[in-house]
Amino acid sequence: MEGKTVNVLKAHLALNVEDVARSTEFYSRMLGLEPRKVRKGYAKFDVERPPLNLTLNERKGVARGAVSHLGIQVGSTGDVLEMRERWRAAGLATYDEMQTSCCYAVQDKTWVTDPDGNSWEAFVVLEDDLPESASESCCTEETLASRGVETAAASCAPDVRTGTKTAESSCATPAAGASAACCGPQEPTKITA
Repeated sequence: MEGKTVNVLKAHLALNVEDVARSTEFYSRMLGLEPRKVRKGYAKFDVERPPLNLTLNERKGVARGAVSHLGIQVGSTGDVLEMRERWRAAGLATYDEMQTSCCYAVQDKTWVTDPDGNSWEAFVVLEDDLPESASESCCTEETLASRGVETAAASCAPDVRTGTKTAESSCATPAAGASAACCGPQEPTKITA
């Protein structure tokens, strides 16, 4: 289809959450703004930068679903560190991965995890499009399975709420005899509050 340009305003992300009040508090702190709309079992954040329409929908019995993780791509390592400091100042626990090889790219990133287990990263890509031989893709079922991680619930993201990053929460630890991990440190690492 050619011709008309579509005026795209922003991406929309709707998350199912166990407790909308608890999640609203987390996202207010993470994003540094209050929700634009709050109703029973619902909250909407209208984020200007990056452009995002984020809604929280209360659903009892929510289990972590098909989402691997969410992210905000920034322009520099300095921006990653600034996001980390903002999150820490808001009382959120963070986890850093610097110079990590993940998903065929070298990245610097910092993570937070919401009350329902959704992990968010602020990241910058330092080197992209690495060949398969140089970097594993941590998010593939094959890579995760080779590490003994059940792929149905697996993610590349750490669960900051647990206080450590291990193969159970991400792809950080390779199987015995395997090459270096694709994302993050080899040993469980304490997460900074």
